[in-house]
Amino acid sequence: MNSNFLHRAFEIGVGLKAANAVVECAGGLALYFVSTRWIGDLVRTVTQSELIGDSHDRVAQHLIAMTDGLSLSTKNFYAFYLLAHGVVKLALAAGLLAGRLWAYPASIAAFALFIAYQLYRYSYTHSVGLLVLTVLDIVLLWLVWKEWQTVKDRHDIALG
Repeated sequence: MNSNFLHRAFEIGVGLKAANAVVECAGGLALYFVSTRWIGDLVRTVTQSELIGDSHDRVAQHLIAMTDGLSLSTKNFYAFYLLAHGVVKLALAAGLLAGRLWAYPASIAAFALFIAYQLYRYSYTHSVGLLVLTVLDIVLLWLVWKEWQTVKDRHDIALG
């Protein structure tokens, strides 16, 4: 494959990962600062029209049941998880885009762990979205590995 194409795909993939990380950080912070009651009220407001049309709407009923059972500790766990996940991905993306040598193996290890966890979750949920995310992460991991090989070769030549 053309090295310029791979480098551009690497930059786009890492950029998208960074954008996703920013959204996760914002979501984690927002989740931390809102109350469980506010979340429940929001879900009821959003699902109200669905339930008026079909009082047995499974999705709406499931969402309401989830928020009714949402404890403060569960909400805080998800807030922490989103924020921590986002911060890690943001730091790795910044390191990769800056060409820091430490960022390549660290990213490969982190993405491999994310992929393993996503596959574990997939074994329970069978979520197509989770499977798509995993495939995209595998592609990004491969792009990071290819970019790392290129950067190492250039670094070795410069030291040579």
